[in-house]
Amino acid sequence: MRQRSLVAALAAALLALAAGGAQGEAKVFGWVEKATLEPWGVEVKAKLDSGALTSSLDAQDIERFDKDGERWVRFRLELEDEASGETFSKTLERPVYRRLKLIGAGGSDRRPVVLLEVCLGDTIYEEQFSLRDRGGMNYPMLLGRRTIGHLGLLDVTETFLTEPDCGEDAELVEHDPDEEAPPDGGKTEES
Repeated sequence: MRQRSLVAALAAALLALAAGGAQGEAKVFGWVEKATLEPWGVEVKAKLDSGALTSSLDAQDIERFDKDGERWVRFRLELEDEASGETFSKTLERPVYRRLKLIGAGGSDRRPVVLLEVCLGDTIYEEQFSLRDRGGMNYPMLLGRRTIGHLGLLDVTETFLTEPDCGEDAELVEHDPDEEAPPDGGKTEES
């Protein structure tokens, strides 16, 4: 048993060294972190879920429509701001980046995916978010592997290792459409 934990610690250290390599020390995030949805700065709890490929955000009144020959979606965000305790409510319209088909034990579901910005630590990430009513879930935001891959390392034994701190001079990591090929060969996912 002791040898197994020693091997795990060594593997984690080597992974951290490899990830940090040329760019300095790698950032480490817990399986639950505080994040802010930008540009509004509303703070939510985000679950980092390596079992999901695409990130997901709690949205209500999801309406699909066409605008100038393109697919768009209108949706309402109603999120409790963890920092202030106030409710943030806003209706947004965004172009549909892509559509996601999920297949799970309860059947299949199609969801619109939009690009939104989220602050974790001191960096703003433009990421893909599937929209769904997550009202019955513990976390209004779920960050999947596409997002986790940009962040750094995930320590599944810890929570709240960082605080969102994205001021005007925060680095913005824009979405890279060349990273579209899912690492699992294009299988559908459940989040």
